[in-house]
Amino acid sequence: MRVTCCRALLASFALLPLAMPAAAQTLTIGIGGAVTSLDPHFHNAAPNNSLSMHLFDRLVERDTHARLYPGLATEWRAIEPTVWEFKLRPGVKWHDGRDFTAEDVAFTIERTPNVPNAPSGFGGFVRSIQRVEIVDPLTIRLHTVAPHPLLPTELGSVAIIARHAAMDATTEDFNAGRAAIGTGPYRVISYTSGDRTELARNDAFWGGRQPWERVSYRFLANDGARSAALLAGDVDVIDQVPSGDLPRLQRESRISLARIQGLRVIYLSPDRSRTGSEPGVTDNAGQPLASNPFIDLRVRRALSIAINRDALAERAMEGTAAATGQWLPEGTFGHNPAVPTPAFDPDGARRLLAEAGFPQGFRLVLTTPNDRYPNDAKTAQAVAQMWTRIGVRTEVQALPWSSFAGRSARQEFAMRLAGWGSSTGEASYTLVNILGTYDRERRIGASNAARYSNPELDALTARAVATLDDGQREALLRDAVKMATDDLGMIPLFQLVNIWAHRRTIAFEPRMDERTTAMSARPAN
Repeated sequence: MRVTCCRALLASFALLPLAMPAAAQTLTIGIGGAVTSLDPHFHNAAPNNSLSMHLFDRLVERDTHARLYPGLATEWRAIEPTVWEFKLRPGVKWHDGRDFTAEDVAFTIERTPNVPNAPSGFGGFVRSIQRVEIVDPLTIRLHTVAPHPLLPTELGSVAIIARHAAMDATTEDFNAGRAAIGTGPYRVISYTSGDRTELARNDAFWGGRQPWERVSYRFLANDGARSAALLAGDVDVIDQVPSGDLPRLQRESRISLARIQGLRVIYLSPDRSRTGSEPGVTDNAGQPLASNPFIDLRVRRALSIAINRDALAERAMEGTAAATGQWLPEGTFGHNPAVPTPAFDPDGARRLLAEAGFPQGFRLVLTTPNDRYPNDAKTAQAVAQMWTRIGVRTEVQALPWSSFAGRSARQEFAMRLAGWGSSTGEASYTLVNILGTYDRERRIGASNAARYSNPELDALTARAVATLDDGQREALLRDAVKMATDDLGMIPLFQLVNIWAHRRTIAFEPRMDERTTAMSARPAN
């Protein structure tokens, strides 16, 4: 239960920057997902989190394989079953030169769950904290409602912000740069929504100077344009490498690829926020259905087994994904080996639809982002064809992520294609945030846009996360994974393999949590 700086240095050695090269250098990164804000507590989405890592630090950090190591806290321990003590790193300065103290941590924990209009917030990571006790400027104690062994893991997702800069600040104040004062390795020069963020190295960074003096972090939504920009030398690194471009990039002598098994599942999410008619769901004559068909487990099962997941992974994703029936890859904490990938069974799907009262099927609109995940719209089109073959005539509505995210959070879609990366590397992250019953006061279900609710699953999740013994906790999490997948609170499709392409003159370390950062890159020589 205790982690010290000396012990964890081994896990973080690979992340330390190399010595500063003689000549100042600029790194240009092309990303495939739009950053929607500089406010690190506004939207729990990978592009936002990736950019946030440049500006802000966390008490506990995670390495490329999701293992914990010290960040703004040098050590932490449970001094009582419901009290965690964190020793803070001395000498850390904010970008404006002020000292980092325990007051900033306390302020961050108070603000995190209370950001107005957050489409997918971070409240779930601090839900267990009942009271914050400041012992001294560099010691803080967090009192939890019940024993909570996952607190350090969860705090690895909470960016610490400056009390003096962010007090009364709005998300727009962060976007304007006024409140975006961090302790991270870079500071913001400018942010243009939907385009780029320009960063400058923080020479006073407590972790040592990074090799890049400037970083240009650019949003390139179009897959082909991203690859073309790399080949033309306009950018140095790209993420979300288009699967169709992989053969060409592999043949290019100037380009290298970095890949790693990811923690993100691509899934389908049937809306459960309504019991009555659903927008985008009609009978075959185009008339709204009287009740939400997704309430019926038979309908959800029919839609699930009508999908040929192996075909999606091999054809739509061109071998860059693995078919799955759950949200975590093998080897992670809580992965349940007893949960198989659902067998493709269109005849069984038709029988289930008939049993549910839809022998002739119905019509459905499947909404997907078209610029957020690799082959997202392409995957949705393939699923739509499979569903249409069993009588659920499906139309695809593809939207830019900037539009999709907000509308999804307002429950405007009957069925959505989405992705979720379990950056903690264990099962409770999804159980709390995606599958937990939406409850703002209890700070669960923060990213549960579909409003799925299963009180029995909530109770099992709560029991699991309060269990101190690792073996017992994993057994409970595996039970929860099976319960959630049996009930089809989400319909998993496949898990992504994370791939980056970069110039050979750069060494790049891939991350399981798919964060794209300048800190992962260094000059190759």
